[in-house]
Amino acid sequence: MLPIALEEIPSEIHTYLKKINSMTFPRQGYTSNVALIENAQGLYALKRTKGELNCGLLNREVSVINCLTQKTQLPIPKVKNYVERVSVKESWALIEFVEGETVRSALYNEISRAKRHEIIYNFGNLLRQILSTPCPVELIGEHPWLEKKLSQAEYNLKNYEVDGTGELLEKIKNNKPNEYKQTLIHGDFTIDNVLVNNGKITGVIDWSGGAYGDPRYDVSLAIRPKPNAFEDEIDKEIFFEGYGDKIVDDDDYDYFVKGLYEFF
Repeated sequence: MLPIALEEIPSEIHTYLKKINSMTFPRQGYTSNVALIENAQGLYALKRTKGELNCGLLNREVSVINCLTQKTQLPIPKVKNYVERVSVKESWALIEFVEGETVRSALYNEISRAKRHEIIYNFGNLLRQILSTPCPVELIGEHPWLEKKLSQAEYNLKNYEVDGTGELLEKIKNNKPNEYKQTLIHGDFTIDNVLVNNGKITGVIDWSGGAYGDPRYDVSLAIRPKPNAFEDEIDKEIFFEGYGDKIVDDDDYDYFVKGLYEFF
């Protein structure tokens, strides 16, 4: 998708912002376009999605954020304005700007071992806070989380381009991990979705997967190896020190990261 142009922004958001002083464009994701907007009141992140799948994700994210910002103290930026354009399958969300860079960026650029360890420790500790937060009843689905995810995985395989295969889907359907106490989860807790400033966590973004689900999913996604992050065992050890426990083994990790996540 091309970057957001000023004239494309819905009138409802223009009215809310009154006057836009500047727009910049950070690193773009796979499912949306993002612009950083400055007006007289401050900074905002404007997110646009196109198509049925991505608009559905943004709609879900807005619902989850609105619920959690009202009922928890988690560091989540609030949604200020939301517009759906059903006729053209396009959605827009104006969200509070949070100062900081992603954990991925911070770890990639940080040369101090002590500061790297601080970031990873805080990353793990934050996840523990999320998973320990009572899940609002609005986010507790009628069906078990894993069953719903497997059903969605099958739908995604049939209707969208995913990394998973039919053979892999059958494998994870027939080899589910042991049951585990469900908690509030982020649903995509990666080093791209947590922001830090000077080593301290400032915010958690991209909540479309927020739900009452298996905490091992979040933990597994958190420790996926990326360039200069979680490539060494020491990073994982520090993460689990911050988290306070090690709740996944190799089989759990493979099921969630090399199995289920391949369809999302």
